[in-house]
Amino acid sequence: MTQGVAPAGPGPCRMVVMASGAGTNLQALLDAEAAGRLGGQIAAVLSDRPGAGALERARAAGKPAILLRPAGDWDRAVLDELARWQPDLVVLAGFMRLLGPAVVAAYRNRILNIHPSLLPAFPGKDAPRRALEHGVKVTGCTVHFVDEGVDTGPILLQAAVPVRDGDDPQTLHRRIQRVEHRLYPAAVRLVATGRVRLEGRRVRILKGPSGGRGAGPRPGAPVREGGVAG
Repeated sequence: MTQGVAPAGPGPCRMVVMASGAGTNLQALLDAEAAGRLGGQIAAVLSDRPGAGALERARAAGKPAILLRPAGDWDRAVLDELARWQPDLVVLAGFMRLLGPAVVAAYRNRILNIHPSLLPAFPGKDAPRRALEHGVKVTGCTVHFVDEGVDTGPILLQAAVPVRDGDDPQTLHRRIQRVEHRLYPAAVRLVATGRVRLEGRRVRILKGPSGGRGAGPRPGAPVREGGVAG
């Protein structure tokens, strides 16, 4: 069965970004929006950590910055806050909590995440460290749709990052992050502009209207250093 993915309503795609940390991927999304390259509008930024740099980045960009610290049901609090903003797309940008089944079901095929490995290799925490421990020669990053598992949803885009002699988990992760900052806005734009179809677990990327600049990654493009495959 083929399913279209966001936007769900008229007008630009509305997005809510959820982040727990410094917010470098959020900043890449904010910069892309400011440059007219995101394909939609970031309506709000949510975080579960009071000192998250992502909240400061959101405020600096003039975006509502909301700290979620519920005393009770976490999933209910997330659903209530998302309902305030009515997003077409939820974008996880370094968000360190798992979303429960109720949230995933409510936004089925409308939640994106980015992960610092070439999934399905090294899901979950500490992916760069585990890549080094396994002696892989190439790792990278993956943008995928969120399902009820841990980094198990359908894969939208991937980009490769070679492992260098002398890499440690920190240096490797920093190089992966630099690629993430290019890959994530491109992936979000594809979804926000209605160019993504899900066929079971396979993600199909439709050609852009012009096929020219800004059309996004070409389906089937080869993976190269920092390059994109979708």
